[in-house]
Amino acid sequence: MSQGFETKSADALKNPSGQRKPKEIVDIGSIQQSLVGHFAELKDPRVERTKKHQLTDILVIAILAVIAGAQGWEDIENYGISKQQWLEEFLALPNGIPSDDTFRRVFEFIDPDALNRCFLSWVETLVTKMAGEIIPIDGKTIRGSYDRNQGKSALHVISAWSSEQHLVLAEMKVEDKSNEITAIPALLELLDITGSIITIDAMGTQTEIAKKIIGKKADYVLALKANHPTLYSQVTEWFETALADNFHLIDVSDDKRIEKAHHRREIREVWTVPVTAIGELYQPKLWAGLQTLVMVVRVRHLWNKTTREVQFYLTSLNSDAQLIGRAIRKHWGIENEAHWTLDCTFAEDACRIRSFHSPRNFALLRRIALNALNYEQTYKRSLRQKMKRTAMDNNYMIRVLSCCFIYSKLDSSHPLCQA
Repeated sequence: MSQGFETKSADALKNPSGQRKPKEIVDIGSIQQSLVGHFAELKDPRVERTKKHQLTDILVIAILAVIAGAQGWEDIENYGISKQQWLEEFLALPNGIPSDDTFRRVFEFIDPDALNRCFLSWVETLVTKMAGEIIPIDGKTIRGSYDRNQGKSALHVISAWSSEQHLVLAEMKVEDKSNEITAIPALLELLDITGSIITIDAMGTQTEIAKKIIGKKADYVLALKANHPTLYSQVTEWFETALADNFHLIDVSDDKRIEKAHHRREIREVWTVPVTAIGELYQPKLWAGLQTLVMVVRVRHLWNKTTREVQFYLTSLNSDAQLIGRAIRKHWGIENEAHWTLDCTFAEDACRIRSFHSPRNFALLRRIALNALNYEQTYKRSLRQKMKRTAMDNNYMIRVLSCCFIYSKLDSSHPLCQA
């Protein structure tokens, strides 16, 4: 210790074979140009005399900061101050790092529809294929975005989630005094869903939505609940009778799965039958492409109790219990991997950003960050740990940005992005 710490020589940095480990160098300027290019459509909402900072600088710092875990305007400013020397290598920053008030004012008035279009054009460069993809669609309320003094309710958005690629594909705001029934068709218009399977919970089980999905050459699996009382009662009674008779002389497909996790044992059984098996089904022609009715029974054995849940579904798929059961199971990915992550890792529900367009714009920043962190797969840690590493390690931030803004266009299996 009296001799202090030794510094490693250049030879010590070599691998055991004596050769230097290859290191791919990515030009951060190229990344910045690509990133800005995706958001070139955005118009600066500020008047000319107030433009002390470039809009591109504000956008890039905000995106990087949210990827690194920023949860508000002060966090974004602090990230910029902490990384100023590095940011100056590829950003203009004519007047240094913008203040938190500058970030707030800009995102209050950026057109959220324009930002959403930029988000969609970027996601298109990430998604490799949609045919055969299971795409859950579900809504989420950003609970902290309400403003009681202004009489403003919390922002509610619906999202489409790629269950295989773990990406938010699109997002749509649910307008005030409306609901998901009107927003889902608008969301579907934004996507090329040809050959995919769309899963939606009971709110979206509507004849027009089914027609929309079939019209776009996709299939659907829609949850059937008591919001369609006549059809629900008929399907429930038929399945109860058929199950009691062990589906005697009925063309049924079935599948059974047993899973153990988190001190819980779950048994899932799926039965699917063609629509023709029921006979006089209530108004079947209203449901475009309807082919199969589904019953799912879930029995959960917990440490202190046992629960049993029965659910029914309508689907345009042929009667295949294994495929349909997989699609139903994958629907929970949007809750577990998107909505839960946004709440627990990005603290979305706790965020009190609520003025003008800022709640929706910041929600889009979170989804950009979620996609970027999911797309980079070389660092096999939790999303929270990946987020922390981007905050601490500029090289890892460059790796994340390279994957989703450079190599996404060329090859998603590029060695820089894949382990």
